Amino acid sequence: MVGLLGSADELLRLVESELAADVHVRGNEISLTGQPADNAFAVRVFDELIALLQTGQALRPDSVRRVVGMLRSGESARPAEVLSLDIINRRGRTIRPKTLNQKHYVDAIDANTVVFGIGPAGTGKTYLAMAKAVQALQTKQVDRIILTRPAVEAGERLGFLPGTLSEKIDPYLRPLYDALHDMVDPESIPRLMASGTIEVAPLAYMRGRTLNSAFVILDEAQNTTAEQMKMFLTRLGFGSKMVVTGDVTQVDLPGGAPSGLRVVREILTGIDDVHFSLLTSSDVVRHRLVGDIVDAYERWDTVQATRPDPVRSPGPRRQKGS
Repeated sequence: MVGLLGSADELLRLVESELAADVHVRGNEISLTGQPADNAFAVRVFDELIALLQTGQALRPDSVRRVVGMLRSGESARPAEVLSLDIINRRGRTIRPKTLNQKHYVDAIDANTVVFGIGPAGTGKTYLAMAKAVQALQTKQVDRIILTRPAVEAGERLGFLPGTLSEKIDPYLRPLYDALHDMVDPESIPRLMASGTIEVAPLAYMRGRTLNSAFVILDEAQNTTAEQMKMFLTRLGFGSKMVVTGDVTQVDLPGGAPSGLRVVREILTGIDDVHFSLLTSSDVVRHRLVGDIVDAYERWDTVQATRPDPVRSPGPRRQKGS
């Protein structure tokens, strides 16, 4: 009961705030008072929370909110099954999907050769892809991991940064290194990189190569051109998987060039063994406020798209002599 209700009944208060039924706890019994439909929903919530506890997980406020959210969405998948799908374990920490869409994304990576993960910041697109790459390496499904990103943000300022070309590009690859350090023993990373088992490189370094027996991740793919996206996808070799991640609302390409990530969806939709996973603000696993920020920006973009351009819209004609 302590695990279910939380320290000082923290989780109980959270559950009560999410449910329409009244919750009463006496000893080891929980009773519910309310409308039949509200009571039935509350029973399902507690059943899923108990099932999560039985997998050995400790309940947290975040997992309680996700269980309630999944049940409200009406999906057939059980929240306890979604939230207990382990990908990799390291030093007592387990990486697993936290939403139903994230589970679909992870399942798609297992089932397809090329997967596109498209969604806003904080939805775990790159992090889960990295976890699947490490899992594939550990289980010897692939011989190496290749992580790549376009260095578009650097632009012409790259030449003004100090150091070698590798040192100039390193800041743009840093998010990939950060995720890697969460999943692989940091002391072993230099050795794995020296042997070529793990490679982190800008997208330009992929040209002319054939990537066999590799798990390849292209991050920030919204900043590729259509030509770069085609170049990357045609690097696919035998025994390899590719995961392409990006957020089409955050394109940094200069001159308003069309994003290769937007174009490729029109080109490859319907092709066998290619899957597009769409994640939304409800899949954000950072601070709860991040999802609200993403939604607010989407609403603002919608409003702006319907407004006339103030620069181009004609103003009132001036009368002669005025």
